[in-house]
Amino acid sequence: MDDSVQKIVLDEASDFSLFSLFLDADIVVKLVIIILLFSSIWSWAIIFSKYTNLKGILIDTEDFEELFYASETLSKLSKRVGSQPTHPIEAVFFSSMVYFEKIKSGLSNKSFEFKKSFCENVKKEMDIVINKELSNLENGLNFLASVGSTAPFIGLFGTVWGIMNSFTAIGISQNTSLAVVAPGIAEALFATALGLVAAIPAVLFFNKFNNMLENVNNKLEVFSEEIIVIISKEIFR
Repeated sequence: MDDSVQKIVLDEASDFSLFSLFLDADIVVKLVIIILLFSSIWSWAIIFSKYTNLKGILIDTEDFEELFYASETLSKLSKRVGSQPTHPIEAVFFSSMVYFEKIKSGLSNKSFEFKKSFCENVKKEMDIVINKELSNLENGLNFLASVGSTAPFIGLFGTVWGIMNSFTAIGISQNTSLAVVAPGIAEALFATALGLVAAIPAVLFFNKFNNMLENVNNKLEVFSEEIIVIISKEIFR
């Protein structure tokens, strides 16, 4: 390799920083990189927000369960909670108490079938609240799922486009030296790497959050069953 070619190769190699790769990239590759960067940043924003929220809800749920089992009656706990539930398990409890307090005074003279139907209606009311609360908690997960499934392919598109440009440059220059081939290949691989950087955390935390939501759902379901048992004992005695 003569001195001039060697100098070109060294100069190109010295510009292989991530920022230089972005500036030197084709407009299509630049768009791919911008999309992936935005997706990654937004994913991490959702991840931090969602993890903090779900972790807090699980802690609040355990605290409320302790308060629930330590309370003498549902009415006393209802007065303590108030009319403004602040987390899902309080919302479930509040919904059952609102329904129960409306007609509990007249239940003693009602038939067995009426009381049974009443308990079923309370359970349905709580199930509606559980589904609503879980639906609210699932906000943002679809974006993580979309990033996890599409980011690698978007990065792959940038890779294919960059390699295509590299071969085009080889054909135009009639030169297969590293100085001609390397920049386009580096840009192409950068797009793939960025796609994986965006996708991997999105997939990992999507699965993590699904497990946390399943945990919340199980706790709320068990809690609603406990309330039904207590209400049944009170109206059937």
